[in-house]
Amino acid sequence: MVNALLGRKVGMTQVFSESGEAIPVTVLEVGPNYVTQVKTPERDGYSAIQIGFGETRKLNKPARGHLKRVPGPGLRHLHEVKPSGEDVEVGQQLNVDLFTKGEKVDVTVGAVPGTMGSKGKGFAGVVKRHGFAGGPKTHGQSDRHRAPGSIGASTTPGRVFKGTRMAGHMGNRRRTVLNLEVVDVLPERNVLLVRGGVPGAKNGIVVVRKAVK
Repeated sequence: MVNALLGRKVGMTQVFSESGEAIPVTVLEVGPNYVTQVKTPERDGYSAIQIGFGETRKLNKPARGHLKRVPGPGLRHLHEVKPSGEDVEVGQQLNVDLFTKGEKVDVTVGAVPGTMGSKGKGFAGVVKRHGFAGGPKTHGQSDRHRAPGSIGASTTPGRVFKGTRMAGHMGNRRRTVLNLEVVDVLPERNVLLVRGGVPGAKNGIVVVRKAVK
């Protein structure tokens, strides 16, 4: 069996505990997933299980050939996960009942190629992107309120170091939230409710795995 599944973020809501506590939860549609490939050290050089999620009919001929042993019209998103020791077969269906109420999971966005990560903010300056304080507001500084200030030294080193925090594209990155509690599992709808927020926009593709820490 595997220890992770693909899904999508549906949105946020709240549920009430037996004591009447309002619990904020993120609704994740996890599954059904299908095993699309089993990689072995002898053939591929490493061990992995490829799973797929999201039905689609828009596949090219190589993709259709790759998924010919999987039921259904086709799968839009593919992702590799580590095997957990139990044997699986190509075409096997994996559902949300892999997870149980009360356990901890890690949720990642931006891990699947071609999907969005955290919410994109576009081009942002250093104050918004990195939390810079900006320049002084008085003493003749009329246009430096949100400027980064100096980005380098003089003759030594005579250049700007790589990785210097500057303005640029903000958001749309791979992000993982660790140790989210599973509040409830709804197998009939393939829905997982996890306590708290999950990065990314609605309908974003996520990877939900059993907590590693």
